[in-house]
Amino acid sequence: MQHFQKALLLVFGLLVISCGPKKTAAERKADATKENVIQQNLAAAPSFKTMQGRLRGSYDDGEDSQSISVSIRMEKDKAIWLSAKLAGIIPLAKVLVTPQRVQFYEKINGSYFDGDFSLLSQWLGTELDFNKVQNLLIGQPIYELNSKEYRLTSTQNGYQLASLEESPIAKSFLIDLLSFKTKAQQLVRAEENEGVTITYDDFYGQENYGMPQNITIIANQGDGTTKINIDYRSLEFNESVTFPFSIPSGYEEIVIE
Repeated sequence: MQHFQKALLLVFGLLVISCGPKKTAAERKADATKENVIQQNLAAAPSFKTMQGRLRGSYDDGEDSQSISVSIRMEKDKAIWLSAKLAGIIPLAKVLVTPQRVQFYEKINGSYFDGDFSLLSQWLGTELDFNKVQNLLIGQPIYELNSKEYRLTSTQNGYQLASLEESPIAKSFLIDLLSFKTKAQQLVRAEENEGVTITYDDFYGQENYGMPQNITIIANQGDGTTKINIDYRSLEFNESVTFPFSIPSGYEEIVIE
């Protein structure tokens, strides 16, 4: 199952410009409030009904590395479907995620899972639900931004929203000064010496709904570091999509104890 866990980490772990005079970055920083930054970030989110395309993922934990090719289909807020191939040739796994359910199977060990988000949350090291997985893949904060829960600072790199209250997970989000796209997000469990940093680069234009072209996930746990890179290669929007999924007979179920 180890190979599929790494493959699943790879899979999960994927603008409106107003008319009139444009403000400089310095002017935007001067005008910024938490409410405005959060509102503009939400407005900058990709807004489509369906998406389908391909992505390339790579994984490196210092001891092992691999690359997979993944077909992705998404119906916004309803379903995420992925079909992974090792080295672009060997069928590896299929995943179907809906708001209520996570299903997947992997061919190497002939195993499958059909249940809630608990196993996926355990593998990725943070509590997940459908919206968090979807937001990770489209370049939005995986935690809802609320002005009462975050403090705002402005730097040359962007607007920084960081959580106010001490909690098991310290959260911070870096928002672009001009586009208000999410440039990075970080989750840290200091007591457990764990952290995840997600960065987004090279956003597509309006024809591709401002989707990120590249997602980099760096997960630190103790002395170990894992790096995951997701590159979207081709994307199509608002076309008819289907989500074929059937667990093969004879596969062994993964059970959470």
